[in-house]
Amino acid sequence: MQNFTYYTPTKVVFGRGTEAQTGALVREQGGKKVLLHYGGGSASRSGLLDRVRQSLREQEISWVELGGVVPNPRLSLVYRGIELVKQEQVDFILAVGGGSVIDSAKAIGYGAAGEGDVWDYYAGKRKPQASLPVGVVLTIAASGSEMSNSTVITNEEGWIKKGCRNDLCRPRFAVMNPELTMTLPPYQTACGCVDILMHTMERYFTSAQTMELTDGIAEALMRTVISKAEILMEEPDNYEARAEIMWAGSLSHNDLTGFGGDGGDFACHGLEHELGGLYDVAHGAGLAAVWGSWARYVYRSCPARFLRFALRVMGVVDGSGWEEIIEKGIEAVEAFFRSLGMPTSLRELGLAPTEEELALMARKCAASAGGHKGSARVLYEKDMLAIYEMAR
Repeated sequence: MQNFTYYTPTKVVFGRGTEAQTGALVREQGGKKVLLHYGGGSASRSGLLDRVRQSLREQEISWVELGGVVPNPRLSLVYRGIELVKQEQVDFILAVGGGSVIDSAKAIGYGAAGEGDVWDYYAGKRKPQASLPVGVVLTIAASGSEMSNSTVITNEEGWIKKGCRNDLCRPRFAVMNPELTMTLPPYQTACGCVDILMHTMERYFTSAQTMELTDGIAEALMRTVISKAEILMEEPDNYEARAEIMWAGSLSHNDLTGFGGDGGDFACHGLEHELGGLYDVAHGAGLAAVWGSWARYVYRSCPARFLRFALRVMGVVDGSGWEEIIEKGIEAVEAFFRSLGMPTSLRELGLAPTEEELALMARKCAASAGGHKGSARVLYEKDMLAIYEMAR
């Protein structure tokens, strides 16, 4: 096993009606003036924003607002947020929404506390040295950003999607009421479930030595996500399934499912980031579209992991040899994706990229990764291009 540091400072307040505690949680963190950051109209139409505002009012905490966050959150809005925070002397950022809102809030926190262009942190030119504190009221179970040290932003100049990982941005608290996710369209629920599953799969498929305990936690989480996601497709108001999925989303990306390993593979995330940057596709759908092609391209480099996954997670019970069992495991994942209405190819995602566009994405993916990426198998630009071509 590898050495590791377990650092998860986020206070989680989980359950029905917990958004009423938001103001007290901000006060507990010393917040006096808040940037209330959110996306479109759903948080307002549902009454959630009014309940959050009331909780701030009860604690005599003032606030300013910035809405308009979209999927694959934009750098231009981050710049607006940084300017607003400085102008209004905000000392706490409250994200009400899903991963895109949280990532945007984290980026604003970096930019407001630091000097220079916040994009430098995402471009790898500098590392963040400070951040304003961030809190979360979660409305979508998906990204795990409510407990993670990562944030991903899209720069409209060139449509470049890049991430930044630093513990400074880990939220101080996360309010998690599963009821808030019940109004999500089935497509968003499905995308979220795929993203959650993939965060653990990225850590699970590795050529490095792992820990038996961590593997067991990861396998249980993946089985839970698969079973509960299938329930939610039929019973979107099932509170217990919503709760299991929401908690899985946090645990899947707070590093718990990868402790003792090498940090994981994350090649699929790199491949999807280029899809998201160029075509603005939903993150979970993009991951589903490339995963099967990635798996078939790399599994011979770490067959033991794929075999264990097929047996322990996907429940494959027969096969004439290890390769057939692995293939059945991959097919089972793709069948699961399809059962959620998720794509398993670029064509099913609604894309028909040209050879030039595939080459561009492979080149940008390799460059973003510093030339290569992956643990199950190290991928270079030519490998990334081959996977994109397989995924068509």
